[in-house]
Amino acid sequence: MKEKLQGIREEAFRLIKEVNDLELLNKLRVRFLGKKGEITGVLKGMGQLLPEERPIIGALANKIKNEIESLIEERKLKLEEEAKLKQIQEEEIDVTLPGQPINYGHVHPLTAILTELKRVFLGMGFDIAEGPEIEKEYYNFEALNIPRWHPARDMQDTFFITEEVLLRTHTSPVQVRTMEKGELPIRIIAPGRVYRVDELDATHSPNFQQLEGLVVDKGITFGHLKETINVMVKEIFGKDRKTRFRPSYFPFTEPSAEVDVSCILCDGKGCRICKGSGWLEIMGCGMVHPRVLEMSGIDPEQYSGFAFGMGLERIAMLKYGITDIRLFYENDLRFLSQF
Repeated sequence: MKEKLQGIREEAFRLIKEVNDLELLNKLRVRFLGKKGEITGVLKGMGQLLPEERPIIGALANKIKNEIESLIEERKLKLEEEAKLKQIQEEEIDVTLPGQPINYGHVHPLTAILTELKRVFLGMGFDIAEGPEIEKEYYNFEALNIPRWHPARDMQDTFFITEEVLLRTHTSPVQVRTMEKGELPIRIIAPGRVYRVDELDATHSPNFQQLEGLVVDKGITFGHLKETINVMVKEIFGKDRKTRFRPSYFPFTEPSAEVDVSCILCDGKGCRICKGSGWLEIMGCGMVHPRVLEMSGIDPEQYSGFAFGMGLERIAMLKYGITDIRLFYENDLRFLSQF
């Protein structure tokens, strides 16, 4: 039995010193020291020994077992160190290699123009109001003096969800909801997404963004409206820009007007962008219709107000010289990196 144990020791030492793989080393541990290992197999035969021989063989077996365990642990540490060193060498960084360029993000032009508009209007004392994009038919039409029979409904092709629920076609419902609160005076802007049934082309999109404004107080006149828009135009398009107000029609304002700005490209002299007129249309506006004030619980005999609305894409296209509205939504980094 002594000879068997010594033989196991010699073979274990030889194999452990030769092994170069941690997985194989663990298999050797199981082979020699496991519950069904070779040393355990030898010790199972101790019942055949004389009583005085058993302590001697037991002590020898424990000694050999400890020696094998120590050798395995020593070999394990060495193999782990070699593996770590090899990994470090394989992952070594050549600091002389050129660095990889980092692509920087850019502010989207619509975000940039909205930020500028907020800065201008907040500077004039306006607050920012928001409302739901899925809107009730009442707030989108009825409360804005556009009843069901009104031909003005044909001006906006609407995405109806049900007969009474739709995707808002403008942010004007936010104005109505604000007036209904009855917290006067009112001075707000309402930016947000709007939806209309429209074919996508260079100048039209079924989903675009608007910014509308509303002021309601005692003694508000068309002169206040004109000066507010003049300030905005000069801040956004430059101090030299001029504005022109043309009579127009909107069901929720009276009187109503379209606002033009002198052409940014030709400075009003006439070019292909302004079609030779020297002017570019930028928004609609007007004095809030007394009927709209009344429906929102505001006495039109005591209060008056003005409202205006513009498409953010329209403003951005004019300011940055963009000719196709689709570029705003195609996520082309070549386009976006210019801003």
